[in-house]
Amino acid sequence: MEIKALDYFASLVQQDDSIPLFEAALAIAQDADPQLDLAATQAEVDILAARLRRRLAADASSVQKLRLLNHFFYNELGFAGNVNDYYDPDNSYLHRVLSTRRGIPISLAVLYMELGQQIGLNIKGISFPGHFLMKLSIQAGDIVIDPFNGASLSREELEERLEPYFEQQHYAGGDIPLGTYLQSARPREILARMLRNLKALFVEHMLWQRLLGVQQRLVILLPNEITERRDRGLAYANLECPQAALLDLEAYLAERPYASDAELLRSKLPELREACKRLN
Repeated sequence: MEIKALDYFASLVQQDDSIPLFEAALAIAQDADPQLDLAATQAEVDILAARLRRRLAADASSVQKLRLLNHFFYNELGFAGNVNDYYDPDNSYLHRVLSTRRGIPISLAVLYMELGQQIGLNIKGISFPGHFLMKLSIQAGDIVIDPFNGASLSREELEERLEPYFEQQHYAGGDIPLGTYLQSARPREILARMLRNLKALFVEHMLWQRLLGVQQRLVILLPNEITERRDRGLAYANLECPQAALLDLEAYLAERPYASDAELLRSKLPELREACKRLN
């Protein structure tokens, strides 16, 4: 089942220009719930979108559609940020978010954007530092929305949110280059951010089996990022799968022989090779 689920995910994320974001993001939840009926969850969202469409005037403007979507999503359906349990992995699994009406900014955004797309709104995600955002481009400019609560954010509010990030990065420029941080995120970037949120949780709690599931998807999603293969190797090592760990770590060291962690990783190889011999 796991291999099948990974093959399915791989087929969804193959081509940059045709990744179905909602479907691929939903597929991540198969790690937590292997029996998940993806089609049934998609149908649930389609029904919500149909309810919304029935309320739209034929000549509704983008701003009118957005207001209606906002009211429907946050007021009627009751979606909101999970302030009581922000770091629960369930906040990243779309079927659970749909069921509990609670999530984190990025999962709420993916659901909101899917509904928006179904009523003709091309809402984009923004990989803003610390807190994922959304935007709708209209003739007058961009409307930037906080997926946590649906609030529209002013330029001042956005700059204020960037300040702690720049302090951390020791940014010494004059005006904050806001536009740089409001670029549309591609589906591959959004999926990587969702997976890395889960990765951080599973590393922190040393949930190696769950981490491995995430790493398998990151390696598929970002085949040119050798660090994800390294991290999969470390997950394998923690799960006492020495052969798989050795393959990944050797591949990383071949590509990054002088990386800052290369010596430490090299020191692990003899032990892994010895463990492989014991298996054979």
